[in-house]
Amino acid sequence: MNHQPLILHIFSRTILLFGVLASMIGCKTAAGPKLPEKPNIILIMVDDLGYECLGINGGSSYNTPELDRLAETGIRFDHCYAQPLCTPSRVKLMTGIYNVRNYVRFGVLDRNQTTFAHLLRNAGYATCIAGKWQLGSQLDSPQHFGFDESCLWQHTRGRTDEEEHDTRYSNPRLEINGQPVDYTKGEYAPDVTSDFICDFIERNRDKPFLAYYPMILTHCPFVPTPGSADWDSTDRGSTSYKGDTAYFGGMVSYTDKIVGKLTAKLDELGLRENTIILFTGDNGTDKPVVSVMDGRNVAGQKGETTDAGTRVPLIVNWKGIIPEGQLCNDLVDFSDFFPTLCETAGIAVPATPEIDGRSFFPQLMGQSGNPRDWIYIWYSRAGNDSDAKVFARNQRYKLYRTGSFYDIDNDVLEKEPLQDDDLNSETMRIKAMLQKALNQYRDARPSDLNPI
Repeated sequence: MNHQPLILHIFSRTILLFGVLASMIGCKTAAGPKLPEKPNIILIMVDDLGYECLGINGGSSYNTPELDRLAETGIRFDHCYAQPLCTPSRVKLMTGIYNVRNYVRFGVLDRNQTTFAHLLRNAGYATCIAGKWQLGSQLDSPQHFGFDESCLWQHTRGRTDEEEHDTRYSNPRLEINGQPVDYTKGEYAPDVTSDFICDFIERNRDKPFLAYYPMILTHCPFVPTPGSADWDSTDRGSTSYKGDTAYFGGMVSYTDKIVGKLTAKLDELGLRENTIILFTGDNGTDKPVVSVMDGRNVAGQKGETTDAGTRVPLIVNWKGIIPEGQLCNDLVDFSDFFPTLCETAGIAVPATPEIDGRSFFPQLMGQSGNPRDWIYIWYSRAGNDSDAKVFARNQRYKLYRTGSFYDIDNDVLEKEPLQDDDLNSETMRIKAMLQKALNQYRDARPSDLNPI
């Protein structure tokens, strides 16, 4: 049961007003045009790309002009938090439920769960997923979870081939609607999957569609892209799990290029004004990578519950609808995507089971909305409460289930927990609020998740 209030703002589809003014501390209100009744939705989630990697967020290590432009002509969020690892984030994003209540184990999404794709498909949307799956190896998994069409890596097939070559990038091994397809003529999986999305968009241009694109980039192995000087079209895939981090920057640039490719397709088909684009990452950057943001080094901390393991970019763009140049400081949790997509499409959120997410759709429109006071994360790769790392946090402070309390603004690596004797009345109030949030989910872990 979700004890944090979930207030979904229902807007008239013909008289909704919004504004262009936003500030570092929130999103404001003004007037604007009428919304489409059932807008198209493209949700892009990059693999292992932290907040610090984007130029618009202060990053200076990589070139991200397409993403920066999307932010400049839309809205970006300063405090979006994913789970520290891929499967936990995917489960949370797709179901709107905290991991404590429905996460099974790595590589699995409980087949009893309802996803946003189920709801949109039931509401008349054509639905598609392309990219990385890793949520169940049953042949019908993508379709079972609401997707009409799929082009995926790591669906029923493993990460490597019989000779231990990674299969996700050059000459990949993919599955299209559950059927294996081996590419042998110099193809690059991010091109194949993004082409699949573009083809899906073109074929469904006259009806509402959902395109969910959990990218294969920028996960290791760090290898050349077709944009690299030493790209080898005959390469069968890396035999090293990590590869060479010198290629990470090129992989970020190629990610940015693909985002530009998708927006160009929408422009070509005259669909930009009727399509909302959401861009995020599934967790922090991988550990071998060190990037520069605002003049300081940020080491990737994928798999850790620190800022660099959980803080991810979030950009939303809807040409002619979302006021340009907004920066929102409100908290966004990965469970919030589910109700946000529902509200965007004018779909009621199911009451059973009650979800944990809270829609940030009003903020997209320049409204104040119903911002969170805190987010909650329960994280265990294996799905065991005994080894789970659990915390609640706001924009500045973080409280773990263990009692460790941190001022993230002044201790981003969480080296020195705050002591009660050093807290003022306001900080004590915040700690008590976060403790109350933790208490609400103390006994929320089901004893039997019925994983299969």
